[in-house]
Amino acid sequence: MSRAFVNEDSFFEELPDRPISAHPNLVTEQGLALIEQALETARREYGEAQTAGDREGLARAGRDLRYWNARRATAQLRAPKPGADTVQFGHAVTIVRDDGRLQTFRIVGEDEADPTKGSISYVSPLAQALLGKRIGDALRAGKDEAEITAIG
Repeated sequence: MSRAFVNEDSFFEELPDRPISAHPNLVTEQGLALIEQALETARREYGEAQTAGDREGLARAGRDLRYWNARRATAQLRAPKPGADTVQFGHAVTIVRDDGRLQTFRIVGEDEADPTKGSISYVSPLAQALLGKRIGDALRAGKDEAEITAIG
């Protein structure tokens, strides 16, 4: 196709929106702060792209701005009930696997989850297996069995 038929003005304006989960947007206090920070970053980047006349940057920042505005508008702040003896959203849970590995995971919202840092989304299979359990309860953790040793 000849470049004469390509509308370069619309090339970057048609970035698809970031998908938004159908699950309730539960957030911890830290998760809400991360959303606020991402929203502020998107606003700043949008303004900078507008000032610079950067169409690609404007399209990207606009997409992020729409996403983070939607996530902020639907955020539902949740904290575990004080003194709860069952695993709840926001708790850090320590498990010991059959092979003796000790792991701790904090159950958080989807945007806050980062398994490499020990936080997992409340909709993940592991979090679903943990929610509602007590210290001493056994559960399936991937292909292994595990036991809950601490909730905090």
